[in-house]
Amino acid sequence: MKKHNFSAGPCILPQEVFKEASQAILDFNNSGLSILEISHRSADFVSVMDEAQSLALELLGLKDKGYKALFLQGGASMQFLMAAYNLLEKKAAYLNTGTWSSKAIKEAKLFGEITEVASSKDRNFNYIPKSYAIPEDIDYFHCTSNNTIFGTQIKEFPATGKTMVCDMSSDIFSRELDFAKFDLIYAGAQKNMGPAGTTLVVIKEDILGKVSRKIPSMMDYSVHISKDSMFNTPAVYAVYVSMLTLRWIKSKGGLKEMESLNNEKAHLLYSEIDRNPLFTGFAAKEDRSAMNATFNLTDESHKEIFDKLWKDAGVNGLNGHRSVGGYRASMYNALPLESVQVVVDCMKELENKV
Repeated sequence: MKKHNFSAGPCILPQEVFKEASQAILDFNNSGLSILEISHRSADFVSVMDEAQSLALELLGLKDKGYKALFLQGGASMQFLMAAYNLLEKKAAYLNTGTWSSKAIKEAKLFGEITEVASSKDRNFNYIPKSYAIPEDIDYFHCTSNNTIFGTQIKEFPATGKTMVCDMSSDIFSRELDFAKFDLIYAGAQKNMGPAGTTLVVIKEDILGKVSRKIPSMMDYSVHISKDSMFNTPAVYAVYVSMLTLRWIKSKGGLKEMESLNNEKAHLLYSEIDRNPLFTGFAAKEDRSAMNATFNLTDESHKEIFDKLWKDAGVNGLNGHRSVGGYRASMYNALPLESVQVVVDCMKELENKV
C-alpha cells in the first residue's frame, strides 16, 4: 500500500518525478548510461544544471535581475556559516524563531558580532516575533521563513534597506512572494524540492566581494558562480531530480497554484484541529505554517488509539519532533489533498471512539 507521507524531510515528491528519475537511473536520455554514472562535464548533465538554475530563477521571478542560482552541497547547515563567511564584516542581525535560526546564529558568531533582534524562545518558539527594530549598522539581516519543528511561518517580512538573507529550506517554491526583497536565499533541497544532497542558493551578485577576509575556495560564492556550480563535482542525481521537480511545479501553474493548493490543505487540517476537542494546535494561529502543522492531543491517554488509527490508514511520518511532542503533518507541494483528508478522518474517528 502506498503510504501518505507526512515526513518533514526528506520529502514527498511527485509520482511523475519518481517515475522519470527511476528511468534515468537505468538509461539517461537514451545514452546507454545511468544518470548515476555520466560525467558531470558531459553535455547531457550541463544541460540539466543549466535548466535547473534557469527554472529556479524563473519560478522565483528573479530572472534578469542580477541573481545567480547555485546548486551546492552541505545542506542549509553549510549555509549557516557560508553566508556569514561571505557577508559578515563587522555585525549582522538575526531573528531567532527556532532550532535552525539558533544554529545559524551559533555559526555566524564565529565571524563577527551578532545582534539577536528578537526571539520567540520564551514560548518554545510557537510564534513569530513582531515589531522588532533592525539596527542600521549591520552588514545583513537573517531570518528563517518557515520552522519545520515548531510549525511557524513568517507571513510578512520586515522592510529594511539592508541586505536580507533568508533560509527558506522548508517552504521554498510553496508560495508567491516578492523574492526580490531578498539578496540571498538558501534552501536544502530535501524539504520541498528534491532529494537530500544538494542545496539551492540564490544570490544577488552585487552583495559579494565586500568583506576583507580571505575566503577558502569552497566557501566562496564568487568561486561557485564563476564555475557555474561545478567547482567540485556536484550532486548529479540530486540536481537532476530537483530539476524534474521544478519542471513539475512550472507545469502545474507555478507558485500561484502551489500556494492555492497548500492553503487548501492547511485549511482542511487546521479546521479539524480547531474543531475537534481532542486536539490543540501548537503554533500561534496567526503564525501557523502552511507546510508543517504541529498539534497535540488534549489528553495523552488517547495516544495509543490515535497512533494505531493513522498508522493503520497508511499514514507515515506524523510523529512530532521531540522539542514539541505530539504530531507534525508536513504538507509539502507534492502531498495530495486526499492524504490530508485521511489524517482528518482519523482525527474524527478518534472523537467517535472516545
